[in-house]
Amino acid sequence: MKQFKIAILPGDCIGPELMREALKVLGVIERRNRIKLALCEAPFGASAYFTDGHPFPETTRRLCAEADAVLKGPVGLSYDETQKIPTDLQPERGAILPLRKHLDTFANIRPVFLPKALAHFSPLKPEVIGAGIDIIMIRELVGGLYFGAKESGVNSEGLRYVKETLEYDEAQIARVARVAFDIANKRKRVLHNIHKSNVLKSSILWNTVMEEVGREYPQVEIRHQLVDSAATLLCLEPGQFDVMVMENMFGDILSDQGGGILGSLGLMPSACLGPRNAYYEPSHGSAPDIAGKNIANPYSMIGSVAMMLEHSLGMPEEARKVWAAIQQVFADGYTTPDLNRFGVGAKIIGTDAFGDRVVAALEARP
Repeated sequence: MKQFKIAILPGDCIGPELMREALKVLGVIERRNRIKLALCEAPFGASAYFTDGHPFPETTRRLCAEADAVLKGPVGLSYDETQKIPTDLQPERGAILPLRKHLDTFANIRPVFLPKALAHFSPLKPEVIGAGIDIIMIRELVGGLYFGAKESGVNSEGLRYVKETLEYDEAQIARVARVAFDIANKRKRVLHNIHKSNVLKSSILWNTVMEEVGREYPQVEIRHQLVDSAATLLCLEPGQFDVMVMENMFGDILSDQGGGILGSLGLMPSACLGPRNAYYEPSHGSAPDIAGKNIANPYSMIGSVAMMLEHSLGMPEEARKVWAAIQQVFADGYTTPDLNRFGVGAKIIGTDAFGDRVVAALEARP
């Protein structure tokens, strides 16, 4: 019997609510397959700061490094509550970026997926949506501005200043390029490379390395697209994109725009892959305004479970069944209150009931 150790980081606010629904799905997976899942919960995020004195405690660090995969809920508090935490220990700086560095999760994969049957979620017109949206965005996750040297102070003229360094080397670019080409090769064999080489020298090196790696994949067509143009085309003609690859900051912005064209970041799970293991998380925030109300949709959290099954546990068929089960609940006309504005005549249920329906739909699939 195969055994997997999974680090469970519930996170903050709606995080624990969503994680409970994800664990229901993992229970089904364990029961109907010859596997044993050791689910090890650990503190992470703002709540960890208040209970353990650090948003990424040492015990959690060790657990994440030892685990076969990490399943993480969203982190963060309201603005006022966040101000009670020292700047460098606030969840994004003190937990999320260190987790990425700790596991070297260099490739972030975000599916931007909305079938035609659920097109009413999107703010885009039906004629723009067409047959639906199906894009994979791949973002380099441990380089660029977010991880470069940072400096701030007062200059010789008495003016406050800040300086942040954008730095990449060819090895960093090449490894995320291979992830992107591998995924594109399994899909439509078209890879859009997103850059800003008309201004940034970093993009010139980025494009050069993309072309070099592309020679290893002659069957994949690479199309170079300026980032500002790509942002426009995602709204005007999203169907032209299949797989997109980009550096860290571009990926942060465009993947959130991907949530916008779907209608909500609540419809975007993600995988963050490293050389040895990976972590999986919803792309949305912790939504402190609706925490504890049982109204947040667990789609992104359960979708992150599906991605974990595929990329870390070697169970692609079970992953497809999880995706199908989530979509079935929406197709049956159910949604949670946070997504209700996108539906017409939808049957409104709570977070837990939505999770229960996903479980029932999953169990009904052989």
